Amino acid sequence: MEFYLMAVGVLISLAIFDLVVGVSNDAVNFLNSSIGSRVAKRRVIMIVASLGIMVGVLFSSGMMEVARKGIFHPQFFTMPELITIFLAVMITDVILLDLFNTYGLPTSTTVSIVFELLGGAVAVSTLKILQAGDSMATLSQYINSEKAMIIIFGILLSVVVSFLFGMIMMFLTRMLFTFDYTKRLKRYGALWGGMALAFITYFILVKGAKGASFISPEEAKWIRENAFIILLGVFGVSAVLLQVLQYMKINILKPIVLVGTFALAMAFAANDLMNFIGVPMAGLHAYKVANLSGDPLATTMGALDAKVPAESYMLLIAGVVMVITLWFSKKARTVTETEISLGQQSEDEERFESAYLSRVIVKMVIRFSELIKGITPNIVLNWLSNRFDTSKYKGDADAENRPSFDLLRASVNMMVASVVISYATSQKLPLSTTYVMFMVAMGSAFSDLAWGRESAVYRITGVLTVVGGWFMTALSAFVVSSIIAMIIFYTGGWGVLVLVIMIALFIRSTHSKHKERKRAKDKSLVFNLKKCKNVDETVSLTFEHMSILLHEIRVSIDSTLTALYNQNEYVLKDEYNKSKTIQKWTNTIVANVFKSMRLVQQEDGIKPNTFGKTVTRLQKLADGHRDITHRAYSHVQNHHKGLLDSQVRELRSASSLMMEILENTERILDKTESGDIEAATQKYNKLKRVTDKQNQDQIDRIKTLESKTRLSILYYSIMGNTLMLSRQNLKLMEIFSKTFSDINESVDFD
Repeated sequence: MEFYLMAVGVLISLAIFDLVVGVSNDAVNFLNSSIGSRVAKRRVIMIVASLGIMVGVLFSSGMMEVARKGIFHPQFFTMPELITIFLAVMITDVILLDLFNTYGLPTSTTVSIVFELLGGAVAVSTLKILQAGDSMATLSQYINSEKAMIIIFGILLSVVVSFLFGMIMMFLTRMLFTFDYTKRLKRYGALWGGMALAFITYFILVKGAKGASFISPEEAKWIRENAFIILLGVFGVSAVLLQVLQYMKINILKPIVLVGTFALAMAFAANDLMNFIGVPMAGLHAYKVANLSGDPLATTMGALDAKVPAESYMLLIAGVVMVITLWFSKKARTVTETEISLGQQSEDEERFESAYLSRVIVKMVIRFSELIKGITPNIVLNWLSNRFDTSKYKGDADAENRPSFDLLRASVNMMVASVVISYATSQKLPLSTTYVMFMVAMGSAFSDLAWGRESAVYRITGVLTVVGGWFMTALSAFVVSSIIAMIIFYTGGWGVLVLVIMIALFIRSTHSKHKERKRAKDKSLVFNLKKCKNVDETVSLTFEHMSILLHEIRVSIDSTLTALYNQNEYVLKDEYNKSKTIQKWTNTIVANVFKSMRLVQQEDGIKPNTFGKTVTRLQKLADGHRDITHRAYSHVQNHHKGLLDSQVRELRSASSLMMEILENTERILDKTESGDIEAATQKYNKLKRVTDKQNQDQIDRIKTLESKTRLSILYYSIMGNTLMLSRQNLKLMEIFSKTFSDINESVDFD
C-alpha cells in the first residue's frame, strides 16, 4: 500500500502542473475579448478575471465531475487499476496541454481529460479481459462508449453553431451601430447593453454557479423554469442603469465586457477546475476506500459511483495556483495572442501561412459572394456598403495602444458565447467552453470584415489549424493515455519513475522551445513604427530597420556559404528556414515604407518618390538571400558533389567584397558612420572585375568537364546573387542620401 500512497502523492503533484498548463490554455476563454478590445489596462482585466476565478472556486460544490462522467464503470476496477488509469491520465494531460501551450494553440481541457480517461480505461480493461481469458465483447461492461460518441457530436455541433451565431449576431449588430457606433450607441445602447447583460447574468446563474453549494436543487430548477422572467427583469434593470451611465459620459460597453470577463472566469473556475484536480482527488478517494476494506488491493471501487465532495482547502489552494498562473504564465499570453491575431480588425503580420484548403475556401466564398451581389439590387448593396464602411473604424487612432477590435465586437462575443453555453447547459448538451468562445470570436471577426482579401487565407489557415488541433487532442489523448496505462500496468513503480523523469525533461524542452519562439517574435517586433511621433522619425526608423535586415542577411549568407563549403546540411537547413523569417521581416519593412510614403505625402515640399524605390531593392535583397540558401541547402541535401577547391576560393574572394559592401551599407543606414558612396562604388567595380575573371575560369572548367552541370549551376547562381546583392546595397545608399537631403538637410550622420 505504501507504493499506492506514493502514487497518490504523484497524482497530487501532477495536479499542480496540470493546473498551470490548464490555466495557461483556458485563460484565452475569458481574456480574449477584454484584452483584444483593450477595454481597460491589462492589470484591471487581470484583477477582474482573478476575482472571477476565486468566486468560481468558492461557489463550486467540489463534486467529482470527471470521476462520475460515466466514461468507465468503477465497480469493475480495483484500486491499483484505477490508480494506473489516473496516473496515465495526468501524465498525458500535462504533456498534451503543455505542448499546445508552447505553440499557442487553444484546446479543450474537458475533451482532453475525457478522452484520456477513455484511453486509459480501455487499455486497462483490455489487459484485464486478456488476462481473464474473456471475450473482447465484454469491453462494453467496462466502458460507456455511448458517452464518448455524445461528446464528439457535441464538439461538432458546438463548433458550427457557435460560428454561425457569432457571425449572424455580429452582422446584425454592425448593421445597427456601424463602425462609427458612438452616436447610435447613445440612442439604442442602453437597450442593447441591457440585453447583453441579461444574457451574461443568466449565464452566471446557469453555468457559472452550476452546482454551487448555496443553490439547492429546487432553486436551480426554479431558475431554469423561470428563465424568461429572470431575463426580462435583468434586462429592465440593466437598461436603466446603462442609460444613467450614458448620461454620466461613461462608455457603457466597458462594463458589459468586464462583467462578461468576470462571468466566464467564474464559470471556468466553478466547472473546469475538476478537469485539473478531479482525477487526483478521485485517486485519493479510491485509496481511502481501499484502505478501509479488508482486501485493499482486490476490492472493487463501486463506491466512487457516488458523488464525492472535494476538500474545500484543496479547492482554495487550486484557486490560488490558478490566479498566480494567470498573472505570470508567459504561455497563457501566447495562447491568447493566437486567437486575438486571428480576429484582429487591421491587416498586420499574419502568424499562419497560406494552405491549399484555405485558398479553396476563400475562392468558394468569393464566388458565392459575387453570385449574391449579382442578384441583389444596387440600392441594397449601397446601403449595406454604407453600414459596413470600415474606413470609419477608429481603431488606428492611437497606434501605440491600438485595439485588435472594438468594444462592440467584444461585447457581442461575450453575449453570444453566454447564450450558447447557457442554453446548452440548461439542455444538458455536452460542449467545450474553449470551442464556443473561439468559434464565436471567429464568426464575429468574419462578419465584421476582419478577414479581408489580403488576410483571409492566412486567418482561415489559422482557424483550420486550431480546429484540427482540437480533434488531434481527442485522438492523441486517447492513444497516449492508452500507451502510458499499459506501460504502468506492466512496469509498476519503475515505469512511473521513468515517466515522471520524461515529463520533467519534456517540460524543460518545451519551455526552451517557447523561449526560442518568444525571442524570435520579440525580434520581429523591432520592425514597427508605433513610437514614431512625426515624419522624420518614421522615415529615419524605417532606414534603421533596413540596416537591421541587412545585418541579418549578411550573417545568414556568411553562415550559408561556410556550411556549403563544409557540406554541413544541418546548418544549411536552419539558414533555409531562416530565409522565411527574413522574408516576413522584409514584408513588414515594405509595409512601413508605404506608411512612410503616406505620411510624407502629407508634408509640403517633400517628394515621397525619393525613397519609394526601396521596395524593389528590399524585395530583391530578400529574393537573393532566399535563392542562395535554397540552392545551397538543396545541393547538399541531395548529396551532390561539393564545390571544387578553386570554386570555393573564388566564391570566398567575391563574397568577402560583397560582405564589405553590405556591412558598409548597414552602418550608413543606421547612421553610425558617414556615407561614402564613391568608396562603395569602387568596391562594387572591383567585384565586377573579379567576377568577370572568375567567369572566364569557370568557362574553362566547364570545357574540360572539371565542373559538372549541377556544380556550374550552383556556382553561377551564387556569383550572380553576389553581384546583385551588392548592386542593391549601392542603390539603397543612394536612396538614403537623397531622402535625407530632401527631408532634413542638416541631418548629422556621425
